[in-house]
Amino acid sequence: MTSDGQKKAEARLQTRLGHTFDDRELLSRALTHGSATARSGGPDASYQRLEFLGDRVLGLAIATMLHKAFPKADEGELARRLNQLVRRETCAEVARDLELGDAVLLGDSEAQTGGKRKTAILADVCEAVIAAVYLDGGLEAAQNLIERLWGPRMTSYSGPLRDPKTMLQEWAQGRGKPAPRYTMTERSGPDHAPSFTVRVDIEGYEPAQGAGGSKRIAEQRAAEAALLREGLLTEKDDT
Repeated sequence: MTSDGQKKAEARLQTRLGHTFDDRELLSRALTHGSATARSGGPDASYQRLEFLGDRVLGLAIATMLHKAFPKADEGELARRLNQLVRRETCAEVARDLELGDAVLLGDSEAQTGGKRKTAILADVCEAVIAAVYLDGGLEAAQNLIERLWGPRMTSYSGPLRDPKTMLQEWAQGRGKPAPRYTMTERSGPDHAPSFTVRVDIEGYEPAQGAGGSKRIAEQRAAEAALLREGLLTEKDDT
C-alpha cells in the first residue's frame, strides 16, 4: 500500500472508531505488523508493545462493564463471561467489524499468505488499536470505544458459561473416568503465526481433535469437538 493509500485507510478507520487521533503516529504503529518493520526494527516499530497494553485496558474495561451489568453474578460467572469477551476470536470478530485488515501494514511474505485475514493478527491489532486510543484520548475514550463494540456481545451471549475443557473434565469424572489427556500432535506455520493441532483422549471413548493458533485454543477446540460429539454442546453453543 502506498503512503497516500495508508493515510486514507487510517482516516477511514478513525471514522469507524469514532476517534480522531491527535497523535497519528500511535495509530500507524498500532497497525504495523512485525513483518513490516524488518529494516527499522526496535520494540516500538510494530504494534507488539501496544498490544500488551491494549490487552490490559480491554480487560479492565470489560470487567467494569460486567460488574455493572450483572450485579447478582458471582466471581466465577464474571470470570467466565470475561474470558469469553476478551478471547482472541472475539477480538478478531471486532477487528473484522471495524475492517482493521484493510489498514494493517504487513511485510510482503505475510501479506501473500493472507495475513490481513488471520485471526491471530486481527486480534493483536485490535488490542493495539485499543491501546492507541487509550494513550491518545485517555481511559474514557478507550472505555467508550470498548462499550460500543463489546456491549452488544456482552448482552447477547447465550452460550455456556463454563469453558469446554472444564465441561469435558466434569463430564468424564461424572462417569468415573480419569481426567481427559491432551496431546499436541502437530505444529505448523511460522513462529509469528503458528498453528497447533491437539488430540484429547478420554478413557473408553474415541479421541477428538482440535486446531488453533495456540495450544490453549487447540485444546479448547478439541474439548468442544468431544462435547459436540457426545451431544453436550450444540453448534450454536460452541464457543
